[in-house]
Amino acid sequence: MHFVIGFIIIGAAYRWGDWRNWKKYHSTMMYFALGNLLYHYLCANHLLWQLMPDFSLSHSITEMIYTFIVFPATALLFLTNYPEGRMKVVFHYIQWVLIYGGTEYVLHMFGRIQYQYGWGFWWSLLFDCTMFPMLRLFSVKPLLAYLVSAVLTVFWVVLFKVPVNVPIELRGS
Repeated sequence: MHFVIGFIIIGAAYRWGDWRNWKKYHSTMMYFALGNLLYHYLCANHLLWQLMPDFSLSHSITEMIYTFIVFPATALLFLTNYPEGRMKVVFHYIQWVLIYGGTEYVLHMFGRIQYQYGWGFWWSLLFDCTMFPMLRLFSVKPLLAYLVSAVLTVFWVVLFKVPVNVPIELRGS
């Protein structure tokens, strides 16, 4: 299923993405990838959700598909087609939350994603409701988005009691 999602997003990005102006979206695409990498770093021993690999692929390859293909392509599509006008913007956010929520629901039904430590589908939906506004915020005010991201990261880590371990070399003697 993860390969199918990868191919669908590549096709959608090719068809509807603004590739002529990809540099305009590049930093937000990398911000999205960085967020996923940070999740895996902070939660390495306490994953709240985990994608289950297709076939005999490793978890790492599955995550690389999302980190370097699905999430950057999503950012490109989300920003390329960002509308003007309050109601159109609201609909745009709802559309993307439904796309992500629907996709995750299907993944969960087929056992391609597992939840742990109190995380569940509804938490993912709430996360999506913050993630897409953060993508937009990063595209217009990146420093503010980094600050808000740090606050949200602390919120999620505290709420789900993620044991963040400081590497030994940073602790001192």
